[in-house]
Amino acid sequence: MQAQVQNPGKPAASNVRRAAFPSILPDNSVAFRVHAPNAQKVQIDLGRKYDLVKKDGGFWEGTTDPQSEGFHYYSLVIDDVAVCDPSSETYFGMSRMASGIEIPYPAGTNQFYIADVPHGDVRMKRFFSKTSNEWRRMYVYTPPGYDTSGKKYPVLYIQHGGGEDERGWAEQGRTDIILDNLIANKQAVPMLVVMSDGNTQDFESELLNDCIPFVEKNFRVKADRVNRVLAGLSMGGIQTLNTGIAHPELFSSLGVFSSGWFANASPMTSNMDNPEKYYTMLKEKKDLYNRQFNHFWLSMGGKEDIAYNNCQVMMKRFDEIGIKYTYYEYPGGHTWPVWRESLYRFAQLLFK
Repeated sequence: MQAQVQNPGKPAASNVRRAAFPSILPDNSVAFRVHAPNAQKVQIDLGRKYDLVKKDGGFWEGTTDPQSEGFHYYSLVIDDVAVCDPSSETYFGMSRMASGIEIPYPAGTNQFYIADVPHGDVRMKRFFSKTSNEWRRMYVYTPPGYDTSGKKYPVLYIQHGGGEDERGWAEQGRTDIILDNLIANKQAVPMLVVMSDGNTQDFESELLNDCIPFVEKNFRVKADRVNRVLAGLSMGGIQTLNTGIAHPELFSSLGVFSSGWFANASPMTSNMDNPEKYYTMLKEKKDLYNRQFNHFWLSMGGKEDIAYNNCQVMMKRFDEIGIKYTYYEYPGGHTWPVWRESLYRFAQLLFK
């Protein structure tokens, strides 16, 4: 338990109950206080590493630079071993359970906070995947009134990034909060959002042969191309590109966040990394794709996004072929604040 200490900031919203640290200071820098009396070195890895200083009682203290708004993964690094902070909630990211910190958004930025509006549900559903030959799990957002309306709804299938799983959009992404607020303000059409696990050897087969049929059997949805959209971030963006371009008859729009085929791919790489087969498809049926996709929406976290150059190369190829798309940038790099903003903007365009 952390000892009582003067705290000039406010406990992060992502802290476990009664944990005073990490603490958000007025300039959005973060104060940490960690009890590790036998450690020789303690650091915070929050995009960059910060050394903590040992104080009385075996506590290590330190403060980061100001951090950008929204959710960020971080780790304690104790004697060069990265571990979760026991004062923080944990999230599956970075290919392991990691700590996360929620930096407040500026005053007036309300789209990512719970509001006094009707709320939908996030339901965890298990289904058997014949593709993977195992039980799998998905999260499904159903909009306010789903249980009583008797209506059928359109569906957005949205994928997480590498090192994450189906929990990403439901937890780190705040999908339900974003959609609740948009629907309440009549900025988005009521829809289901399906968040499945993209960690499979054959994503396309599992999505088309297992996931979508399960959703259409177990939920009241409009089961046609016009009312079905595919999107994803980073790895999920490449999965969206590969599956959506291979099957324009199944999806009416595609959303690709912080992603793009690898610019240095070669014919010897896997389909995940080799875009040439998809560029050939686009060239051969350019008019079909431009007609089928109401929105081919690309977003990026600015030049600091690790996928930025790949996306620029991809868009240049799209321009050469004559593929229509929309491009949007939101500063923040390859992080959840960018992807929350991407969902917020993309969802407003759909099914209208």
